[in-house]
Formats: sequence, structure tokens, C-alpha cells
Amino acid sequence: MDWYQTLFELIDMRSFSNLWFWIVLAVVWSTASHWVLGVPYDMVLRARRHAGQAEVDLEDMVRINVNRLLYIGRVSGLWLLGFGCFFLTLLVLMGFVYGMEFAQAVFLLGFPLSLIGLLSLSTARLIQVEEAAGDLLHKRLMRHRLYTQIIGMISIFVTALWGMYQNMTIGALGG
Repeated sequence: MDWYQTLFELIDMRSFSNLWFWIVLAVVWSTASHWVLGVPYDMVLRARRHAGQAEVDLEDMVRINVNRLLYIGRVSGLWLLGFGCFFLTLLVLMGFVYGMEFAQAVFLLGFPLSLIGLLSLSTARLIQVEEAAGDLLHKRLMRHRLYTQIIGMISIFVTALWGMYQNMTIGALGG
């Protein structure tokens, strides 16, 4: 019985008071801002600084990822949108109507990431339509990263406020 108690103390379903949730939140947003359309941001910086083969590599990698994203969007975009909306609605109902803290935490992670997904599709479409290369490609990727970071900062702020509210409310009620 002691083993189960120890395990459930380590993996607490009260997400906002759990250190693991905050670690996951930080890792998710640092990863989301590092990978711009599936391309590591250091590759964009290297291409800007050194051009040549680094630029060719960047353009090839962006072309591959843009084509992949747009293909997925064309083939199964409506299904993914439908399932995504269903899943987010389910999380809102379970989390905010029925008060399940774990669902609230997953929603506060998932909703902003779904916005990043839509932003990625929009940026990929722009890159393909403009046939972006060189400085224009760098500009698009850097703007995408900036918007991702802005969404991430807002998301972390809202999540922190909601988490503090939850912790104070549950703490005041006695757990």
C-alpha cells in the first residue's frame, strides 16, 4: 500500500501544484519556439550568417516541411480540425464545467498549441505561394517564431494565473 501512496504522490493528478506539469509547460514552449515549421532555429541563424551551403540546406528543409504540412492539410485537414475541436471541447467540458484539474491543464497546453498549428499552416502556405527564398524566407521564419513566442508567453501567463488561482482556492478549501 505504501508503494501506491508514494507513486500517487509523485504523479499527482492535481496538475497545477505538481512540479512535473510546470517542467512540461517549459519544455513544450521552448521546443515550440525552437522548431520553426520543423526546422531548428539555429539552422535559420546559420543560413543568415553564412549563406552558401547553409542557405541551400535551409531552403531544402523548409521546402520539404512546407510540402509535408500542406499535403497533410489538404488530405486530412478537415478530419484533424474536427477531431481537434472535439478533443478541445471535451477538455473544456471536463475541466471547466466538471472541475477536473488535469483536463484544465491539458487544455491550457493544447489550445495554444493548436493555434501554433494553424499559424504553421498559414506560414507554410505563404512560403509556398511567395516561393520564398533567401531574405524573404528568413523573414517569414523569424516572424513565425516571434508569433509562436508571443502565443507562448500569453499561454504561460494565463496558465500561471489559473494555476495560482486553483492552488489558492483548493488550499483555502482544505484540499
